[in-house]
Amino acid sequence: MSASSTPGHYRLTKAHKLSIAGVATLGAAALAFSLVPAGTETAQAQTFEVAPVAWTQSVQKHVGAQQAVADQKAKDAAKAEAEAQAKKDREAKEAASRSAARTPVFANNLDGWIKEALFIMKREGIPGTYAGIHRNIMRESSGNPRAINLWDINAKNGIPSKGLLQVIQPTFNTYHVKGTKFDLYDPVANIVAACNYAADRYGSMDNVNSAY
Repeated sequence: MSASSTPGHYRLTKAHKLSIAGVATLGAAALAFSLVPAGTETAQAQTFEVAPVAWTQSVQKHVGAQQAVADQKAKDAAKAEAEAQAKKDREAKEAASRSAARTPVFANNLDGWIKEALFIMKREGIPGTYAGIHRNIMRESSGNPRAINLWDINAKNGIPSKGLLQVIQPTFNTYHVKGTKFDLYDPVANIVAACNYAADRYGSMDNVNSAY
């Protein structure tokens, strides 16, 4: 650097000015860097870390809500099914009660057996009248529900005729009517099965006037 003509003063050259400007710029940059708030980098890192956590929590909350809805629907469906079954059971019980109330009580004798048989036959659509049934019973067994034929061809074949209307077991098995006892000697079951067979073969027990 060259001295100026004035003692104690120096003249700045262009190179000196550029050098000073560079130092000033670096100083400003350093100052700006030093003014960055402490922890900024950490805060930015935390932001990137918090974002996926918040997203995961949101998904979990959504899935949980869907599961709660599904559980409630399942509970509602189970409740509706239980209520429907309970209603069905009540209706069945009430129907059985009404049916029992409508069923008359029949005497445990020949008159009662015929009337009870006619009651069942009407329900099942089997034709026959009191007179026709009574006439055939008196001819076949004289009204004895335990009567058994041990001398005719059926007896010789090992299948004797039994009961009020002298029915053989194979015929009873075929023409037995549901709702009566599965017992050939039961008077009502015997009458109903015999009348069912007579209806199939002769049109009605009323049309039977001899061994059938």
